[in-house]
Amino acid sequence: MTDEEVKHNVTKTGHPKGLYMLFMVEMWERFNYYGMRALLSLFMISTVIGFSKATSSRVYGIFTALVYLTPVLGGYLADRYIGKRHSITIGAILMAMGQFTLASYEIINPIVALGTGLTLIIIGNGFFKPNISTIVGELYEPNDVRRDGGFTIFYMGINIGAFFAPFICGFLGEPTDLNNVLEAYKWKYGFMAAGFGMLIGLAWYLVSQNKYLGHIGLLPATKANKIQDPVEIAKAKAAEQPLTQEDWDKIKAIFTFTFFAVFFFTFFEQAGTSLNFFAAEATNLTPVLPFIGQITLKASYFQAINPIFVVLFAPLFAKLWIRLGSKDPSIPTKFGWGLFLQGIAFAIIAVAASLYQASGPVSALWLIFMYMFCTMGELCLSPVGLSMVTKLAPVKFMSLFMGIWLMGSFFGNILAGMLASQYESWSLTTLFSVPAIGSMLFGVIMWIMTRKIMRWMHGVH
Repeated sequence: MTDEEVKHNVTKTGHPKGLYMLFMVEMWERFNYYGMRALLSLFMISTVIGFSKATSSRVYGIFTALVYLTPVLGGYLADRYIGKRHSITIGAILMAMGQFTLASYEIINPIVALGTGLTLIIIGNGFFKPNISTIVGELYEPNDVRRDGGFTIFYMGINIGAFFAPFICGFLGEPTDLNNVLEAYKWKYGFMAAGFGMLIGLAWYLVSQNKYLGHIGLLPATKANKIQDPVEIAKAKAAEQPLTQEDWDKIKAIFTFTFFAVFFFTFFEQAGTSLNFFAAEATNLTPVLPFIGQITLKASYFQAINPIFVVLFAPLFAKLWIRLGSKDPSIPTKFGWGLFLQGIAFAIIAVAASLYQASGPVSALWLIFMYMFCTMGELCLSPVGLSMVTKLAPVKFMSLFMGIWLMGSFFGNILAGMLASQYESWSLTTLFSVPAIGSMLFGVIMWIMTRKIMRWMHGVH
């Protein structure tokens, strides 16, 4: 099947069938990652590892930062030497190995298992993350109006996996009492479940990639393609042209968007640390529900709120961008809304924090409404950012610039860990007011800069 046939082999939704194949692969990879992430900070403050909340937050921040740094190298190696498709396979294998290493803390030293497991996940993600996203972009022509909607659908795959992961991995792996030595054995089952999720995604990818992707992403972008496909030959030739001034302007736009994304992810990534601690300590985990009675929740379950809202809202946002047509907001405008809505989310949780400090644990509804606004902000920024890179990046550096976009998350997670490490030092109202004010401020700045950024984008919407 040629690349053109792949692009025109569409479903009833009008999107290429390859999009939904990659949707499934990404869903299982995110199940693997978010299942582990829901447990990680709690695992580190448990009796198994014994870190303080500050140390746990810093380690968590460094880990999640490096997860978004290695895609720069992984994208470069894919573009120059390996090819995107083979890089995805390598990444999936390494991430599965990392989860099973984490699960081996009873066999080897827990600190060694923690360090080795996280290292394997970091390296594996570097090969996987930038390349699957750029292949999604290659399913569409450069000016295809379906592209933003396609990335929003792809983003649903991320969040379906992220929704189920905390429930399954949290149910299997999180002890009822983090300090109970007798329940220390449970964590391994959560990490093992995450690892098996990655293996399922890898198996699906290996058996279906040729059918749904043809030759897309099979060979490095900067090498002449031996497959005699006119479109691929044209791409290979385009990959060897020097960068023009227009290319450099678009690169400036990519770096500008990435800079603002740093602050979005600084606040967004509080989910795995300060908001996880807030769920465990400041939220009523034994609510009484109408017609059901009292139920018992685990802190890790709250990690599923954001992805379920993404699954619910993503189709609406995908349809919205298409129905607006020529009135579709520009990428800078969408970024501004993403930041501003996230600011509202943290304003909500800052109020909840003040109520907790005054009268004790608060209703879980505060976290639910907080994540709802945060999700709407995310959908205005994160999938749009992925699409933006595939529109603006030079062909021969496509995966490299996808890695640079993901570096926004690298710096964001470094700052996120530093902010969350103040959980026990600052008042919780202050801790959550910083993201509230900062995110809204950066949203307004992005709106002010919209015209200048659009000039750099040379008409790309």
